[in-house]
Amino acid sequence: MSETREERMPVVFVGHGSPMNAIEDNRWSRGFTALGQALPRPRAILAVSAHWFVGGTYLTAQPRPETIHDFGGFPPALHEVQYPAPGQPELARRVRALLAAHDADARSEWGLDHGTWSVLRWMVPEADVPVIQLSLDRHLDARRHMEIGRALAPLRDEGVLILGSGNIVHNLRDAFGRMRGASPSVTPDWARRFDADTAEALRQRDGDALLTRWQQSDDGRRAHPTPEHWLPLLYAYAASADSEPARFAVEGFDAGSISMRSVVWG
Repeated sequence: MSETREERMPVVFVGHGSPMNAIEDNRWSRGFTALGQALPRPRAILAVSAHWFVGGTYLTAQPRPETIHDFGGFPPALHEVQYPAPGQPELARRVRALLAAHDADARSEWGLDHGTWSVLRWMVPEADVPVIQLSLDRHLDARRHMEIGRALAPLRDEGVLILGSGNIVHNLRDAFGRMRGASPSVTPDWARRFDADTAEALRQRDGDALLTRWQQSDDGRRAHPTPEHWLPLLYAYAASADSEPARFAVEGFDAGSISMRSVVWG
């Protein structure tokens, strides 16, 4: 990242994909590196990861958040990765104040999960920018999630990078089936359509489409059997401004049907 500038920070949504992207030199890790180099250096990062999907709106508030290895079946080298970025309790307090209407609370039992550190170890490899995480409340509907994202927007004028981390298409059963099959890199039509339709909704600032299409279309239901990888996109979109066009820093599919599209506003 370049040196901190006295201006509004961008908002980013990253398609993080497999945890293996954290340790592999591949198309996606190189894309995360390039994205980090293109962004101004923030004072701190607020991450909204698909992998903290719980029964409330919570924030990590400890000075030294743990590196969470929230996966299984991967090689020891991945489990040995540490991302020792500091936390920032004062930022957690500020976010709690912004989200007072949403009953946000601090928690110490979580840390930085792989939705956050697998991309930040490429975007901010020195791990020298404070990072806190915000959970996704599984009890809220999509509109309420978007309201929380909108409430976070003032942080952008305080030097904070808002980072959503999920995937625009994320059907693991389909992806695992393709990896075991004869054509692991073939992208099904429904995945390609949903990714393209979402990109167009982002270009057009069509918030209603983002709120409904993933639940109310056949392609959307196949793209997201469960919502947690979709919701971080709503946070990032809601924290952006109508005057800020969506730019796609990374595009493409991994394992056939996992969209790795990353989006930048501002």
